[in-house]
Amino acid sequence: MTSASSLIGLFVAPLNRGGIEYMVTGGLAAIVYGHPRLTLDVDLVIRLPAKSAGMFTALWPADEFYVPPVEVVAEESARVGAGHCNVIHNTSMLRADVYFAGNDELAAWALDRRVVRVVQGEAVRFAPVEYVILSKLRYFRDGGSDRHLRDIARMLEVSGSEVERPTLDAWVERLGLAREWARARAFEGSP
Repeated sequence: MTSASSLIGLFVAPLNRGGIEYMVTGGLAAIVYGHPRLTLDVDLVIRLPAKSAGMFTALWPADEFYVPPVEVVAEESARVGAGHCNVIHNTSMLRADVYFAGNDELAAWALDRRVVRVVQGEAVRFAPVEYVILSKLRYFRDGGSDRHLRDIARMLEVSGSEVERPTLDAWVERLGLAREWARARAFEGSP
């Protein structure tokens, strides 16, 4: 299995079976919208009521996965901002970075506009390409890694026609990411 299909099987398929509202973003989404590259984790944004924390943790067998205690998942999912936890496969050390949507307006917007793609026979709900670009702009602003700019350039090259530019531009302005967006468009000759 490739790491992408392993990530889907280990972390996304259980969410589908459990009926959890999620979207895949980050590197795995950048692969779908852009070019293949290595990734050893999957970034997930989840809308989960705190009362469903037990159902969430039960999706992964405790003898095969590290999953935070139910109380931690409940606390993180109840954060007004955005909570976070990890789920880790003990054998492969592949992991899911789970971000709880909280009251993040961009996450709410994106969860309502998820894109379904079939990967290895599994219906996977991906964040819209605009969300992935915006998230990568935020990560670039916060950490300075050119990897995010490369991902954006590749996504624009492959999936640029899918990007709703007025929507993206409005979010860029709203989130104060104009400087980062200018850098991304100039990176490696991207449009």
